[in-house]
Amino acid sequence: MDTIDWDALRAVANEAKTHAYAPYSNFPVGVAAIVDDGRIISGANVENASYGLTLCAECALVSSLHMTGGGRLVAFTCVDGHGDVLMPCGRCRQLLYEHSAPGMLLETVSGVKTIDEVIPDAFGPRHLEDYRAE
Repeated sequence: MDTIDWDALRAVANEAKTHAYAPYSNFPVGVAAIVDDGRIISGANVENASYGLTLCAECALVSSLHMTGGGRLVAFTCVDGHGDVLMPCGRCRQLLYEHSAPGMLLETVSGVKTIDEVIPDAFGPRHLEDYRAE
């Protein structure tokens, strides 16, 4: 991925947010990502009256990733109800890290950053492979 068309990726995220189910917060979120095989996937948040059961848009995205063939995320963006770039929360950054290609790019409110910049010293599957008992 030499160049990412962030405007096009954000347009997919904006379309995804129209499918959000956010009757409690009225805060729809849409996300979109490019997979290492070139696919573009998306997701939207799905709230629940029991707030702890709410699914973030990133959860929907990762489900879509696996339902459509797996792979690793190479570029990601997230938008709010106004279509503005939104930074994923810490939980969702960890979820993205788990499914990212090394050096995955995120469009953030302060510019494009790598996954390692937004979740420094992260722990995930790459580390487990290094420490697994033989």
